[in-house]
Amino acid sequence: MPLHFSEAELSRIKEAVDAAEAGTSGEIVPFIIKNSGRYGEAVWRAASVCAVGALLLVLIIQQVYEGWGLAWMYTSWGVALVATMAGALGAVVTEYIPAVKRALIPEGLLARKVHRRAMQAFVVEEVFNSRDRTGILIFISILEHRIEVLGDEGINAEVEEEDWIEIVEHIRLAIREDRVAQGLVEAIELCGALLKKRGVDPRGDDPNELSNELRIHPGD
Repeated sequence: MPLHFSEAELSRIKEAVDAAEAGTSGEIVPFIIKNSGRYGEAVWRAASVCAVGALLLVLIIQQVYEGWGLAWMYTSWGVALVATMAGALGAVVTEYIPAVKRALIPEGLLARKVHRRAMQAFVVEEVFNSRDRTGILIFISILEHRIEVLGDEGINAEVEEEDWIEIVEHIRLAIREDRVAQGLVEAIELCGALLKKRGVDPRGDDPNELSNELRIHPGD
């Protein structure tokens, strides 16, 4: 899924952050990245499985086919060619079809990669840099279909970790339905409502301390 947003979509996301922050002291930072890791192991796993599968197919054909049309397949170079081509095809398909790559990566590895990348974004984007430590990172990693919501100290003092579940699931569904921009807008609105409900109220002189623009990263 390409990380392309129209000017109208970017404007709607920014306006959603503006509105959510208007009634709270929270500083919402939306961040979206194509992928949180290269996952080379998934490519090699696919190549190996396809190569072994091709070899098994060759053995079956050798047992059931008695004609001369596939005589080349009975040679060592023929077997090696089939295995190599199958492995290469598996690698290419895995590299360019996200759903295949995602299926070949263990869930635990996905979770660790995304969390590590979210923590890095929290620091790089200086989400901690607000007067009352009320920054919130909404981190979306497209390839993995995973979302992390990281709150700073001032937010975590008022909002429980379980409170973010609805927001996370809302964005995940939007990614699956290929409506990322709209899903993010709605999630930001839910975030604003949650902060109001939890009493993260604005001060009278509450400044806008962090940019309300969507941060877009091409991935690792």
